Amino acid sequence: MLTMITPGQAGDSPMLLTLLADLRVRRSIGRPRTRPDRVRGDKAYSSRAIRQHLRSRGIESVIPEPRDQQGHRLRRGSRGGRPGTYDPVDYKNRNVIERGFCRLKQWRGLATHYDKLAIVYRAAVVLNAVIAWLRHLGDTHRGALGVAGPF
Repeated sequence: MLTMITPGQAGDSPMLLTLLADLRVRRSIGRPRTRPDRVRGDKAYSSRAIRQHLRSRGIESVIPEPRDQQGHRLRRGSRGGRPGTYDPVDYKNRNVIERGFCRLKQWRGLATHYDKLAIVYRAAVVLNAVIAWLRHLGDTHRGALGVAGPF
């Protein structure tokens, strides 16, 4: 799991390449994986630099193209290039990520930003994600922690 805390006014899409560079997924044998199969993102992630980086690393991008970028590409004609790859059926699975963020934001400490230091806020995000993961792995209706109710 990768988490990164950025200033509130900063956009998410500029940090995508940094997150991909830090990605390490352990395997049972051998070196950890550093390349995901695909990246799902909303229209904010549809920049030329991001698409070029994903294509150069062989990562499938499931990112819709905004209308203004479509129009610009079409106005340029053959110099506009090909449209980016986009699978609308696969894009529907992006809601899983959005629901995960909504669960994180339900925690009062995260929603109100009580923590002054970014490292403490990040620790709260990681703790909340671990609790959600443990609840998901639980084999009873009360979850792996043995308690009921949202965290």
